[in-house]
This record gives sequence, structure tokens and C-alpha cells, in this order.
Amino acid sequence: MSRIPTRPPGRPLAVLAVAAGLVGLLAAPPDAPSPRTAPAAATADTTATVFYWTKTKNWAAYNLHYAPDGGAWTTVPGVAMEPACTDWVKKTVTLGTATGLAATFNNGSGTWDNNGGKNYALGTGNITVKDGVVAHSDPCAGTGPDPTPSPGARATVYYSTEALGWSTANIHYQPAGGAWTAVPGVGMQAACAGWWKREIDLGTATSLKAAFNNGNGTWDNNKGSDYALGTGVSSVKNNVVTASAADPCAAEAPDTQAPTTPARLTTVADGTSVLLTWDPATDDRGVTKYQVTRVGGSGGTVVTDIASTVFSDTGLAQRTAYTYTVRAVDAAGNISAASAPATATTGDAPTTPATGKPLGTDPRKDPIYFVLTARFNDGDPSNNRGGSQHTKSGNAANDDPMFRGDFKGLIQKLDYVKGLGFSAIWVTPVVLNRSDYDYHGYHGYDFYKVDPRLESAGASYQDLIDAAHAKGMKIYQDVVYNHSSRWGAKGLFVPTVYGVRDSQWSWYYDEKQPGFEYDGLTIDPKSGKSYYNGDLWSTAEPAGNTCVNWGKPTGGKSAEGYTVYNCQWPSPTSGMFPKSLYHQCWIGNWEGEDSRSCWLHEDLADFNTENPTVQNYLIGAYDKYIDMGVDGFRVDTAVHIPRTTWNRRFLPAVQERVTQRHGAEAAKNFFVFGEVAAFVNDKWNRGSVNHSAQFYTWKERKEYDADDTRAALEMYDYEQQQGTGNQPTSTNAFLSGNSYHTPDHSRFSGMNVIDMRMHMNFGDASNAFFNGKDSDDSYNDATYNVVYVDSHDYGPNKSSERYAGGTDAWAENMSLMWTFRGIPTLYYGSEIEFQKGKKIDCGPACPLADTGRAYFGDHVAGSVTASDFSRVASASGAVATTLQQPLVQHVQRLNLIRRAIPALQMGQYSTEGISGGMAFKRRYTAGGTDSFALVTVTGSATYTGIPDGTYTDAVTGDVRVVTGGTLTVAAPGKGNLRVYVLNGPGRIGTSGPYLK
Repeated sequence: MSRIPTRPPGRPLAVLAVAAGLVGLLAAPPDAPSPRTAPAAATADTTATVFYWTKTKNWAAYNLHYAPDGGAWTTVPGVAMEPACTDWVKKTVTLGTATGLAATFNNGSGTWDNNGGKNYALGTGNITVKDGVVAHSDPCAGTGPDPTPSPGARATVYYSTEALGWSTANIHYQPAGGAWTAVPGVGMQAACAGWWKREIDLGTATSLKAAFNNGNGTWDNNKGSDYALGTGVSSVKNNVVTASAADPCAAEAPDTQAPTTPARLTTVADGTSVLLTWDPATDDRGVTKYQVTRVGGSGGTVVTDIASTVFSDTGLAQRTAYTYTVRAVDAAGNISAASAPATATTGDAPTTPATGKPLGTDPRKDPIYFVLTARFNDGDPSNNRGGSQHTKSGNAANDDPMFRGDFKGLIQKLDYVKGLGFSAIWVTPVVLNRSDYDYHGYHGYDFYKVDPRLESAGASYQDLIDAAHAKGMKIYQDVVYNHSSRWGAKGLFVPTVYGVRDSQWSWYYDEKQPGFEYDGLTIDPKSGKSYYNGDLWSTAEPAGNTCVNWGKPTGGKSAEGYTVYNCQWPSPTSGMFPKSLYHQCWIGNWEGEDSRSCWLHEDLADFNTENPTVQNYLIGAYDKYIDMGVDGFRVDTAVHIPRTTWNRRFLPAVQERVTQRHGAEAAKNFFVFGEVAAFVNDKWNRGSVNHSAQFYTWKERKEYDADDTRAALEMYDYEQQQGTGNQPTSTNAFLSGNSYHTPDHSRFSGMNVIDMRMHMNFGDASNAFFNGKDSDDSYNDATYNVVYVDSHDYGPNKSSERYAGGTDAWAENMSLMWTFRGIPTLYYGSEIEFQKGKKIDCGPACPLADTGRAYFGDHVAGSVTASDFSRVASASGAVATTLQQPLVQHVQRLNLIRRAIPALQMGQYSTEGISGGMAFKRRYTAGGTDSFALVTVTGSATYTGIPDGTYTDAVTGDVRVVTGGTLTVAAPGKGNLRVYVLNGPGRIGTSGPYLK
């Protein structure tokens, strides 16, 4: 957080304030000018009336400290604001010829609201600032007494924003026979939780048309039809109008009860940052946010609003003591007492501060290349580690340590990936792992530390992110919220197991080395191992042990014939793990409730993700990687965490942190896609909505208990009872005839998903196409689905082998993925059919070289330079041979074509009026872009009812002039395709083995 400005700071880039939890834009009313239209040229004496919400501040005085764009700041503390109406103060300021201002607020006694250090970027006209959210509205319009009551008709309109999360609501209306109000309309007043109210004088009219907005360009205009309202009381909720409605707030007593006081506030300083965590407060109607107050340093008192129970305060002064308190706030603005204070003293500033910032562009533009980092390319042999299974697995005989590839190797081959045409790289988890076979990254031990076995001097994780960004490429980090390693999570809980260095077991248990800390890389000088375990075991029962029958023989024998003891291995049922932090059972039903609350595997200790301590640990950890500038998260095992927990805790925390660190636009395009594993061909996973991928793309549709554990059970039961026939549907992926329409993302959860149904059906491209199409109305927006044929886990039809359908089938699958809706994704090496037919994973039971996770570096050895995406300027050595392979050339050209045609990246689609197999039309319209394409893969197609005009095939350059709305395309052949683009760019790329 920056200090309070004492000189004119540069105004930060304008940031679109997005209502909490709302993603995307609803269409503006067709009758009204666009709320996003650029302002007209400024004239002299432009003014801004700034309204500031006071209910959650309770200051004795309110000052506006501001600077017109290009002008000087007022003298601290600024100008006094005046009462406007209940809970609001205001100030009208003259800006001269400026079209905006930078602003902060204070109480005149050293307590400031400076928007988390960024200042507020405000425009002209009526502007509200409410708990950090800027909007365009007059919240006090019509709140005073009416001196001349009209004898005409009146309408009282209630509008529900419960499902939208808006912090401001305006009604833009037109009495019958009259004129529309000026955009954005008139402000509505908060009536009760989730409801806004406005009384409207209709004069002689007896009805009105209306649309609603949040003052920031996000509209609800009844899906383009506007709302038809009459006189008297009307309510509008979730697109449903109730005429002659009862007052929705009549039965609700005013909320005057404050939340409980936040407890157990802790602070940890790291350089010039302080990480705060605390236990959630409770409230009879729910806590909506927290106010973090910091006192200390030269900045005085600073108050920051935060939605989660984790806050990282950054950019502080070096070696300075700070004191923090936290208050809870509910929807009515009631504020709890302050928590007990916690103090922290910062250290020295980092010598090399992080430089990362996400690229922040629409993720649908970026095809994804998926790598197991440790198996891709070895740039630094000094960090190679074989682990305890090196010999047993057969890896030693192949001189192939499990940790072999690294960030340095990936940095060296970024031009290879770019030369293929990919602009995003999905990397396996980067956190420090701990298990016998942990190269893949899914056995997280220290979630706050990058695994040293992946880093090198000059090739840290930050270096990889920065290097990729310098080439216009994104990094998507695989993350795990569901579980830790079997050895727990450092900083949260690490179990102690029974061990004994006797004649049977001394080979296994390392002697304790005081001061030696496991990091996976450093070799313990006494044992000679990098997989040291001396800190994990004890013969004597440790204080506080909860594992039952500590050290008593079980009666069983190990594979070596040695005595096995109770508490010798981590287990969910032994009592070893605390119930508050870890679940205590094994999964029995993979489509049952226990799949969300029990262990998957003995190496995966299942977090109790409904516990706030666990939530704080994970949110704080992943904040670190957001700060480094990663562009998105691929979420492992997402289905094993209740959707309520994602929607309440983890997804809002991601959005909040990205917004805080990188801005609203970066947050909108920070790409989160989850693995909701469903290994069936059904639209809904064996009829269970809670275990189906599309289910996780939606917000909750009702309120549940404030306790996360009880809420998860309530939601599970409610949605299972609703069944598959009563789930929300969406048209976001579909054209309306031939027209693109603005998608409605108001109910989007914040998590996109891997398209498991297409994945399971990619044994045949046609099956994948028709199955995928059948599911698309049940996703919030299927154009964001991540689509692949096979991966590090499974091939199509839950095959345990890498795809081996043949080169022609691969080409056909690729042609479909690169032109159909969704984001095409390729598992490393598939461009040369690497390890086709090989078992994907066999653990340490066989050498990695014999699996689908074999080392790929030999195929990219040599030098390669990419001049642009899909363009290789030069290559030598083995990589030059790799680049000549037929599927490499195929994917290069597919990426060229997709990158040149917006409809193939972000367009909606339809099969209406089309005869053929894998044939469809796509369109994307936004700003000055209007891209319309007709696609057929492998087979022939006839398109009817399409717009007349000139269509050019991006594959062959063939030109067709359509005058009667019909176009017929001959079959291009297996793996080939045709992409006829209206007013298209012509032929893209050169003929190859398939695209010709």
C-alpha cells in the first residue's frame, strides 16, 4: 500500500469497477446510449459530484482529497464533504477542462481510504464510492420530502441484486408515451438485504419500461426486452416480474446486530510485506467483508476492505513496526468490535523484487501446451534427483532421474513451444513436494515454497514467468487445494510417525540431523540422501499424540518380512491427523458425498477445506503465485471440494487478490479451470450433478448455513434433489440465428472446467463433437472449456495409455479442437505421437522411460528460434527433425488459422440450418470486430440461411460468393477441414500433410 500522497502522483490507469462476484457484461438497453460510450469532449467548468458511503466508517468528519486529471492535488486533508442523505456524504467539485479526477478520502485525523494505495480514479457527473466500489449513480435522488406531491400515478419498484452481487443499483426507465431517463438512470435506495427500491412518479402514464444497472456498464435489460412494469408495487428478481407485489422487505426486521469480533488475528512479516490471517466472524445474516486497520509508519492509519480472512499487506517501509486490528461488517453495515491487536515488524526490502504481471488478455485466444516440468527438458543436471525409488523403479538403469526437467530447460525451449503456435503453457504444480515419488508435483508439502529441484541460478520460477511473458506467452500453474502430501503441509500440520532404528528398520529411518531442513534438493551429509526423513519419525510417543496404539505391532509384515507397527505410516483412520484440519476417512463412493470429505489415496492427505485455518493457509500460499504474475490456475481434483467452498472462499479470494495486485482487467481474464473428473459418456456424471464438470461453473442459487461444513451438506442434498432436470442452462456458447449476442456471465462461479465429456469421447472425433455439443447448454459458457484428447492421467474412454488412434485420427481430433468452441490443449509430445500406446503412469513399478511420462528433452535437443507464433526462423539438431513431423506442421498451421480468425477463438456457434457431420458456424462480434466462419471437419456440409456475401476458405483460399443464403462444401478428407470466412483474410499458411 502506498503512502498518502503529498504531491501529485500519476493517476493510475482507469480500472473498471466490477460488482463483487459478477463476471462479464449484460447487454445495455437497446433504446439507450451505451453506458460504455466514451465521454464527449470536455467543456469548461466540468463538475463531478462525489458521494461517499459512511455507514462502515463512522468517522467524525469526511474530507475529499483530489486532483483533477493533469492538475494539482488539494492541500491535505482536502475539502470537507457535506451530508447528502442517510449514510452518504457528498461534494461537488469543479474540474475545469479535466474529464476525471484522482481521489482519496480521510477523517481529517490521519485515517485514510486511498483504495488500497491506488487512489480512486473517478470521472464526471454523479459518482458513488461505496466500500471501494466506484459506480455512477445519485444514491440520494428522491430521498427528501416531495414539496409538491403529484396527483398522477406512482410506481414502487423493488429490484433484487442477491444473485448479482451489485453494490449499487440504478433504474433506467421510460413512462409509457414518455422519454427515457438519462443513462444510467436514477439511483435506487437500499431497502433490505439484497433488495433496492425506487418510487417513480408516472404522471398520466399507467405503465413504464425499465432496465437496471450497477452504474458501471453492467446491465439487466431482461435479455434485451426491457421490463414492463405497472403502477403500484412491482418486484423484479432473477428476470421475473411480480405485479401488485408484497413489500419484500416488510417482514424483515431491521438488522441492527453486529457480527462477532474476529478472533486469533496473526501476523507474519516477510521482507516489506505482512501476511495477516484470522478466524471468520459470525453474524445472524452473514458477514460480507472485513476492515483491516493498520497503524504505523509514515502513512498514519490506513483502513482496507477485504472479503476473505487472509490479507497480504505489501509495499511497507523497511524495519518498521505496524499494528493491525480487524473488524467484521455485515450487509446492513453493522460493524463488530475490533479484534485484539497484532503487531509485526518488517525486515529489509527484497534485493530483487518480483517483476511478474499477468498478460491479462482473453484466455480463449491462447492454445495451451501442457508439460510435466520435471519430464520435459533438462537445463540444469545439478538439480536432478532420483529419490528413494530411483533404483527400484528401473530409472537408475536408464540414467533417468524422476526430477530431470526443470525451469531452465523449459525457458530454453520456449521458442519450440512458440514455434508450434502455443501462447499458453500449463505447468504441473511448482510447490515443494514430499513423497517417495513426487516429480509430478501433486504431493505438496510446503505450499509457500517453490520446489528447488525445478529451479536454478538465473532460472527461478519468477524467471520462467517473466521469460514467457517477454515472448507473449502465458503461464498457467497447476494448483492443489484438496490435499497435501502424506506428510502433511509445512506451516499447517506435519504428522510424526512411529519409527525405530533397529535391525529391521535402521535402513529406512534416517538419524535426526538438528538444523537440517528438508527441501528435496539438499543432500543430508550423514545419510547421503536428498529424501531425508529424520524429522518425521519418533520412537518415543510425542507430546500431544492422537494416533491410537502408538508403536504397537499390528501383527502384519512388510514386503521385506519386517514387523509393522501402528502409527508407522500416515493414515486418515488412525487418529494421526487432527480432525479440524484433515478428513478422517477413505472414499467409499466416488459419486457420493464422501468423495468430497475423505482421502483419495494414502499419498494424498485430504484437507478439511471447510476449516478457516486450512482456507487461510491455502489462500495465503496461492496469493504468492498470483503476486508473481501467473496468468491462471489449473485446479487439480476440484470435484473433491464442495462447490459452496469454492464459491464462498477460494474463487473470491483469487479474484480479490488479482484485482488488488494487477487490476480489474487482469482479474477478469485470470483463467481458472478445474479438473472435475467424470469418466463416463453421460451429460451428467452417472446422474449426480454434484460430481459433474458443468456444475462447478455456476454460482449457488440459494443461501445456505453460515458454517461452511453445514452449508456443503445442505447444498449437496438440495442440488441432488433438484436433479439433472432442474439445473441452470445457458445460451452463452450459442449463436442466435447467425448473430452473436453478449453473453450473460452474471451467474458464473469464476471456475471454468476441463471438458471431460469430449476428453472421454476423443477415441473418435465425431463422438467428441456430438457429445460435447449435447452438454453445452449446461455450462455457464462452454467457449471457455479446456479441450484435450489425453493427458498425464488418462486417454479417451478412461484409457490408461497415451492415445494411439493413428496419425490421421490425431489430425482429425486436432482439426476439431482448433475450430470448435473451447480452448485447444495439447499434452507434451503429442505433436509427434510421443510414447503412443504406452502406459501413462505406473508409479515406481516400472521405469518412467516406458511410460507416457517419459523424458522429452532428447526430441527438442539443439537450438530453435521462433520469429512469431507458428513461425520458426531457425532450428538445428534433434529439434529440427521434430519440427518436420506431420502433426507438428499440422498444429502449426491450425494455430496460424485460429489466431487469425476471432470467431474460432471466442465465437459462439450453431449447427442450425447445416447438414453434415462435424460442421458448424461461428461468430464473434465486439467493438470493431465482426468475424463469421463456416467450418466443416473431414466431411461435406451444406449451410443454409447464412448471410449473403463473399466467403474465403482459410485453408485453400477458395472464394465463394453467396447470394441465396446457401453454401455447399465438398468433403475435404480425414483430418482436413474447410473454414469459409465472410469477408475473410484469404488463405492462411501453406499446404501441409493434412491442411491442403
